[in-house]
Formats: sequence, C-alpha cells, structure tokens
Amino acid sequence: MGGGGGRRPPPRRGGGGAPPPAPPHASGGYRRYAWTGADQDCRLWFRMQAEARRLNYEVDRNGNQWAWLGDPEAGDAVVTGSHLDSVPDGGAYDGPLGVVSAFAALDELRSRGVRFSRPFAITNFGDEEGARFGLACVGSRLTAGQLTKDKAFELRDADGISLPQAMEAAGYDPDTIGADPERLARIGAFVELHVEQGRALDLSGDPVGIASAIWPHGRWRYDFAGEANHAGTTRLVDRRDPMLSYAETVLAARREAELAGAVATFGKIAVEPNGVNAIPSLVRGWLDARAADQDALDTVIAGIETASRAHAARNGIDLTVVRESFTPVVEFAHALRDELAGILGEKTPVLGTGAGHDAGILSGSIPTAMLFVRNPTGVSHSPAEAAAEDDCVAGVLALADVLEGLACS
Repeated sequence: MGGGGGRRPPPRRGGGGAPPPAPPHASGGYRRYAWTGADQDCRLWFRMQAEARRLNYEVDRNGNQWAWLGDPEAGDAVVTGSHLDSVPDGGAYDGPLGVVSAFAALDELRSRGVRFSRPFAITNFGDEEGARFGLACVGSRLTAGQLTKDKAFELRDADGISLPQAMEAAGYDPDTIGADPERLARIGAFVELHVEQGRALDLSGDPVGIASAIWPHGRWRYDFAGEANHAGTTRLVDRRDPMLSYAETVLAARREAELAGAVATFGKIAVEPNGVNAIPSLVRGWLDARAADQDALDTVIAGIETASRAHAARNGIDLTVVRESFTPVVEFAHALRDELAGILGEKTPVLGTGAGHDAGILSGSIPTAMLFVRNPTGVSHSPAEAAAEDDCVAGVLALADVLEGLACS
C-alpha cells in the first residue's frame, strides 16, 4: 500500500476515539437507532470532534451532519465519512469506523503539514441502517432525491411513531426534509471508509481494499394471512396456519439463492396474535435478497414468490408481497476508483460487496468511492464484528493518502 510507511496517526483532538453512546446492549452489541438517545449521543460526539478541530459544523435539511474545512460554496469539495447508527445489536465498527477514521485522517494530514487546495468535509449520514423505520440510507436517499418528503412522512417505527415525529422530538424540523441538489453540486468526490462485511481481505492477507461495485439488493415484505384459532382444539386439517407458508417460503429463499449463487435472508418476522397457544392469523416476514447482477437477483425473487404463492394457495392462505426498497447495482466511478488505486498502489485489491452504503446511494449524483478495512472473521451486523487495531491504523493512513492525493496541493 502506497504512503503511510506504517506510521500511526497523531493523538486525536477533543477526546478522539469512538463515539460514546449508551453502553452496549446485554448481547454485547449496540442499538443506535435513528433519532433516539443513543443516536443523539453520537451526534453530539460528532459536533464536539468538529469543533475541537476548528471545523465549521452544520446540520443539513435532512439531519445529516457536516464538518467543513474551507469554503463549501467554492465547489468541487472532497468529502469523507459514513454513519453512526446501527442495526439491532450491531457491532462497533459498521459505520463509526468510517467517521472516526475521517477525523483521524484529518489529524494525520495536519501533522504532515499539507495544504488543502479543495474544500474538505467530514459527514455523518443519518439513519443509514434503517433499523427503526425499515428503510435503509434515509439521510442520503433524501439528499439525493431518491426518497420524497411524502414517502418519508409515511415511515413508522414499531411503536407507530412517524419519522417526522421522531425528528421533532429530537429537536429537528422535519418540514425541511427533501432533495438537496445544491449541496450535492458542491461535492466533487465522496470517499467512504468502512469495515469489510465479508472475508475477502482476510483471505487475501491485505489490510485495506478498494470497492469496485455494490450488488443490486432490496427488501420485500411478505404478508401471510390465515385464520386465528385454538392451538389445542383445532384439527390439523381444519387449520389455515400462515406460519407453515412462511416456513416454506424461508426454505424456498435458501434454495433459490443457492441455485443462483446469491444470498436471500428472512431476518425479521412479526406474528399476530403472537400467542403460544394460538394459531396465527397473520405472519409478516421481511426478505433481504442480493446478487452479483440484476438478472440473478430477478431470478431469485421470482423463484421465491412463485414457490410462496403455490404453497399459500394449497393451504388457503392469502399472500401479499410488497417491495419496500430496492437499490440497483452500483458501479463506483471508474475514474475515481482508478485514482484511488494509483494513490494506494496497484497491489491494493479491488473487491465487490453485497452490502449497501451511503456511497452507493450518492453514486447516482456525484463521483463516489469506498475503502474497506479487513475484518478477520467477516462477521458483521453482530457483536462479533471486529477489526485489528493495526488494520484500523492502516485504514486511516490509506484514507489520509487518498485525501492528500485528491484534496491537497
């Protein structure tokens, strides 16, 4: 990897380190949901880090945080950052590593004495994981115009609280949300550093890699409506049990994914009335599916739905399928990707990923690129998510080299 030479970044100003939210959940993971207390703690930490480094702090119309060095109105800015929220019981690195590394990379560049020739900013995009409202990358989708204000206002969490209600309770004005083309027009390049959510770097023996593309992926909701009844007195032949159709659909998802070389997961379920001694009246399951290309993904989704509908029909179950979100394949800007490879050296591996990111959402509006830091187990969205300290340092130095090459004279 070019540059860095094994150096460690200087001590971080303003306390440095990872954001200090509420303690981890009993599982060992975090529950940093959008617009909750833990999220507010992280946002306060971001502001403190920005102010400690004498950066100009602002919150945009969609609640995303920005820390600017130089005049943002000048245009052609270089921006880096990620997100601070988490999935349920998520790990410590997914998202926060990119934000912490951004501040550390700025410290490193200042220690090198380089001069910025382009405006520079660090950002924290809100609600990337979608853990609370069920839609990923809300902050970046709003900014890029991929989520309208009307659709955003329809989002509800499990307690029925709407997105605007949650924002207002946290002290933000939801009436301002919406596309922000003027802000995006100021940005010439966005580079997001992220812990790898897979084992490609571990298998290749490299601490840092460059992203090539994000697989097409989406989320589908399957609603199986049957008939509630007594679990102890209703004959099997008289039952309209939607749980059976749901179970068959889970198995179908695994079969179709294996045939296509894709991945498909039912990771969330809601049951009504949700009693141990009651046959369910409704089973609602959420499917996450991803594949290397659109044709493969279409084949998987069609195969799952066909099998599900056939089983539901045989058992008298009413089935509704709703696509809640979808992101097509993202090919990161080749020119920017090649520029990163030229800065870091031709031996830096280039790899694809099945995980979605804010950089993927923004790629349709501005040139984006990503760096990955090695994950020794490949585990992510779990308390077992990990990265070695030396690899995290390598990521900071790689990011600093990239930012120096892009934004400094």
